[in-house]
Amino acid sequence: MPPVNDGLPMPGFKIDPATTAVVITDPQNDFLSPDGVTWGVVGQSITETGTVENLEALFKVANETGMPVFVSPHYYFEHDHKWEFEGTLETLMHSIGMFDRPHALSLEGFEGSGADWLDRYKPYINNGKTVVTSPHKVYGPETNDLVLQLRKAGISKVILGGMSSNLCTESHMRELIEQGFEVMVVTDATAGAITPLYNGYDASLTNFRMIASAVDNTANTVKAIKAAYGK
Repeated sequence: MPPVNDGLPMPGFKIDPATTAVVITDPQNDFLSPDGVTWGVVGQSITETGTVENLEALFKVANETGMPVFVSPHYYFEHDHKWEFEGTLETLMHSIGMFDRPHALSLEGFEGSGADWLDRYKPYINNGKTVVTSPHKVYGPETNDLVLQLRKAGISKVILGGMSSNLCTESHMRELIEQGFEVMVVTDATAGAITPLYNGYDASLTNFRMIASAVDNTANTVKAIKAAYGK
């Protein structure tokens, strides 16, 4: 639920159809499918939060209203496995073959792989309207063309969701804000890893609240989008 009387300012976020877009990070099988390589650590958070269904609700309302959608995916090609140093979870992702593709110019083996979209999202992503950016390589959009694509489309306000909450999603929030975008985060349209010692989702909720202009749930966000478009 959105925060109530938590002692922090609430700047708010007003949807302007001319300048607002939905940005989704990593809506891919390796995160969101029970067959994905990370399900053992993210499955609990995804299930409890309803992330899969809530992301679909965002895709659906954007499709119905015509709100622009940008997807920032995560792919690792064979040459990426030759990096000489990595951070903790980069090492883990590479070791389990997460988001692996053989080559940047080939879709061989992509269909149904861990790098592929969750099947239920494909009608919305492959509709000829959704912008799929080049892949980000660590967590944030500093290494892909998301900011360029948003600027070229006249977007200055972002509704953000996707995976994984304290990694790619939070990193996208931080960089987009540093780049001068106004950002709200849909906090039940994301999820994070939970291990015996760490809870990535809980960690991200604190930072979403302290940094973004607004945080809200999917139901309220869908209503706000429809209202902005007069639906």
